Amino acid sequence: MFQPDTHSLPKTSLDLTRLSWEMRQAGKLRWLPASVPGCVHTDLLSAGEIPDPFYGTNELDLQWIEEETWEYRVTFDLPPAIGEEENSDLVADGLDTVATVFLNGTEIARTDNMFTGYRWPVKTFLRKSGNVLQIRFDSAMEYVRSHRREHWPRETNDPVGGSARIRKQQCQFGWDWGPRLVTAGIWRGIRLEGWSKNRLRSVVVKQNHARSGGVSLRLTPELAHHESATCQYRLSFDGRIVAEGTGRTIDVPDPRLWWPNGQGDQPLYTLEVRVSARNGREIGVWKRRIGLRTVKLDRRKDKWGESFRFLVNGRPMFAKGANWIPAHAFVANLQRSDYERDLRAAAEANMNMIRVWGGGIYESEDFFDLCDELGLLVWQDFMFACSLYPGDASFLKSIEAEAEYQIRRLRHRASLALWCGNNEIWHCNGNELEDPKFKRFQKAAVRLFHEALPAVVQAHDPATAYWPSSPWRGDESRDHETGTKRGDTHFWDVWHGRAPVSDYEKWPFRFVSEFGMQSYSSPATNATFCPEDDNNIFGPVMENHQKNRGGNQVILDYVSRRYRFPKSQDDLIYLSQLNQAHCMQTGVEFYRRNRPRCMGALYWQLNDCWPVASWSSIEFTGRWRALHHLARRFFSPALVSAQIHGSEGVTIGNYRSSDIHAVDLYTASDLPEDTSARLRWDVFHVNGRRLSGSSKRIRLRAGVSESWKKIDL
Repeated sequence: MFQPDTHSLPKTSLDLTRLSWEMRQAGKLRWLPASVPGCVHTDLLSAGEIPDPFYGTNELDLQWIEEETWEYRVTFDLPPAIGEEENSDLVADGLDTVATVFLNGTEIARTDNMFTGYRWPVKTFLRKSGNVLQIRFDSAMEYVRSHRREHWPRETNDPVGGSARIRKQQCQFGWDWGPRLVTAGIWRGIRLEGWSKNRLRSVVVKQNHARSGGVSLRLTPELAHHESATCQYRLSFDGRIVAEGTGRTIDVPDPRLWWPNGQGDQPLYTLEVRVSARNGREIGVWKRRIGLRTVKLDRRKDKWGESFRFLVNGRPMFAKGANWIPAHAFVANLQRSDYERDLRAAAEANMNMIRVWGGGIYESEDFFDLCDELGLLVWQDFMFACSLYPGDASFLKSIEAEAEYQIRRLRHRASLALWCGNNEIWHCNGNELEDPKFKRFQKAAVRLFHEALPAVVQAHDPATAYWPSSPWRGDESRDHETGTKRGDTHFWDVWHGRAPVSDYEKWPFRFVSEFGMQSYSSPATNATFCPEDDNNIFGPVMENHQKNRGGNQVILDYVSRRYRFPKSQDDLIYLSQLNQAHCMQTGVEFYRRNRPRCMGALYWQLNDCWPVASWSSIEFTGRWRALHHLARRFFSPALVSAQIHGSEGVTIGNYRSSDIHAVDLYTASDLPEDTSARLRWDVFHVNGRRLSGSSKRIRLRAGVSESWKKIDL
């Protein structure tokens, strides 16, 4: 269940999600039981009205749902405590998306943004008993066809087009790893709140870390109405109160710092702030878990150009991790356990950063709770991906409200490392942005990502860095050479460009925020959606679960370069996963060997939103692909890797043994302290003959990559 985190719940509130909701297709007489939070697809599935959208080719037969209007309703009595307050508000944390809200037959509001919360005063419309709240969700596709029709740039993965015109989860409209299942519904919490005089919206917590190691917290309450107020605070750790008092500054005794996974522990303090008016009237209580840490995006001039690295508590950190997509095609029903399965697997694979990709959703409190607990820093995209977006006044106003809402919700998180404007706007649409014919789209992109969003971040979370796009080099440059000098890079020559895997070793980028290789899901996962008699990768069912155009051909191409052709489909699946793991190992080991020039490797992608052939290292069912098993090794705190020299330059296994003339042995240490180790090696011919081998004592220096031995063959 999504727990609201932009403010504190008042004592007088009614959680409407706990009541019995109904839903129906508009104009139909029959009401069906509904889950709130939820969506029309899962409600229809629960009622037996539609088949499993993931099975076979059912997805294709369910496209009618996106064209219909849907209604939800609930009946409730007004709690006396709310009725006695001066104000009664209806608060919705997430409506998906084109909604009209009615209370007792009166229209209260209309919405068109899935990513923001809403609050409406409703006291004058409430009755003591028998209140009826009804929400109509109009077709998102009808909205797209009737709004901003002059905005026509292509969307990379939307097969119908127009999804950039509406503030809705973009990958619902189809992606090259996901189905087209355009949902509607109350997808996050909804409740009735009562309050009088004033209301506590949030508390800004500014951390001050002294060179001496001391930490103090500065508290700034944010109220609905300006009023002089006092703060009473209590700071606890592990159930024990460590500081309490009255005032806006907390000196933390014996502070314990929060560190990313592999760098130290993740202690979390509970901070409770009680805000009162000068006359003693309580305004509200704000209670959250925080971690004591500093996170900085460090960009400074160096001998290669400009650094791109994260400093945590002043310590440079090599970012090791993966990109995160929504954990399910229907995000409203996700629980903590759904997130924990994959995020804990990320931590077990020695990751320390997750990039929340901009074509999905701003994730739930459960997601961020787990990242705080597991030491997974979050690179947070704003929800824009692979398309050009409108720049009209109403769109910008909606975006600013969305950004403010999400920033206030998440800014206290220990795991939050970066706000990023978008995913691949310049990478995918650079030609249009550079073409004078599309000047209005250029202006819209500048207004959105270089003016509006950074201004909202600066106003509400100045402690967290903002980066305009991923990738971005400080300008519109998209060539590989510039990526070796500054900014972050998405490297897709391998896979999309079908370049040899050895091309990973051509470019020592400063930070690689996307790169990947597809593989097939295991036979066990495929069996969850594919009948046994139709289990053929080029059959209609399997092809419907391969959303990348030409993806099967690309997998076969790379598999055939490295292995003999498989005898069965299960063998092909196995080899595709081995190839995927090999490719990511090649890239990550090269990037780690090039520390400190390169300071991050986030592969695409960690997880899946349905059972599918994809770039993920964890299948939709939770099974680890070969890649995830190998990630535990190539992301390990202390890494040994070999750089192989062949007759045509550097490679990693595409040559015959006679082409290889030398091997360099490297170590890379992400350990927080220096340590002693013994390096052992053996070199074998493919026929099993041992060519060389020995060992030596070495000193692994914290945060250092270095070459130890060149073996001539």
